Amino acid sequence: MKQFIKALIITAMAAFTGAAFMGCATSPDSRSPGSSAAGSPSSESGRAPADAGTDRTYTVGIGQFASHGSLDNCRQGFLLGLAEEGITEGQNLIVLYENSQADGAIASQIAVNFASRNTDLICAIATPMAQSAYAVGRKQDIPVIYTAVTDPIAAKLAGADGSPVGEITGTSDKLPVKEQLMMIRTLLPDAKTIGILFTTSETNSLSSIEEYKAAAYEYGFQILDTGISTAADIPLAADSLLEKADCLTNLTDNTVVASLPVILDKAAKKNIPVFGSEMEQVKIGCLAAMGLDYIDLGRQTGKMAAAVLKGEKKASEMNFQVIEEAAFYCNTKAAENLGITIPQELASSAKELFTEIPQ
Repeated sequence: MKQFIKALIITAMAAFTGAAFMGCATSPDSRSPGSSAAGSPSSESGRAPADAGTDRTYTVGIGQFASHGSLDNCRQGFLLGLAEEGITEGQNLIVLYENSQADGAIASQIAVNFASRNTDLICAIATPMAQSAYAVGRKQDIPVIYTAVTDPIAAKLAGADGSPVGEITGTSDKLPVKEQLMMIRTLLPDAKTIGILFTTSETNSLSSIEEYKAAAYEYGFQILDTGISTAADIPLAADSLLEKADCLTNLTDNTVVASLPVILDKAAKKNIPVFGSEMEQVKIGCLAAMGLDYIDLGRQTGKMAAAVLKGEKKASEMNFQVIEEAAFYCNTKAAENLGITIPQELASSAKELFTEIPQ
């Protein structure tokens, strides 16, 4: 009887807390279609104990650093992974979604916003968002599960052995650099230089550049890299790099990838191939990529988040995970425009071939 009365009191307090925060609604422009309003009473009920089971509604804040296909796929996969573990939006899951549009200051504001709304967990998509979420989450006792973080160790989100630095873990989209270089060499047997644009403030890009430079010699390439600070720097930087490089390859650099249509347009005018780092970049016009399936990456992340929400594991008990398998993606229309023939052994191994370039 006492437990029953106690439960009634807790329920009443939760309802009062939800009403108190109704004025803190998120701007509609910052939410994805179908996302729950941050200011709804049910989303403000406060965090319940992690081991409260699946008969309750969870509130999860999804912070995405930028708008482009691979990160969108991560978000989609994350929700699929949660659903496969019995946590489904519209049933027992309320999603608060915010996108910082590649602005680090906004990423920090989003993390603070999620904390103020008593989210049970923050899903951080991409390195800058993960760093912002952890800076807030560790002070507010909110677990953070990240995805699309290329190098969690360099980003100081994990120890040297891959172990979490706190209640934070997730999945890495570490690039299969050697496989990418081998593919480029197969498609461009006479190429000598590979150009790479990268954002100087993104730790994932810095570590990837070093990995490319260390491996390039083995495949007979020289890496020409050009750093940028903001998207506004990309047109001039791309022009300069295209004057010197035989081809370009992309990293998982969020600022650069968000401006990929500009780069592809400039490269096409000079008949220079651009290689992607994942499927979505090939779909919009890159020649090819040895890359990851970001929906699969997000799904894996969602399953990790579900374990934390259901109290099966703490984030601090799970090392970050990496999808090891890279697949070949190719845009045959881009190859045709460039006058490049795709060898049969590569074409037959492709996970997906795209036959057009969106206008």
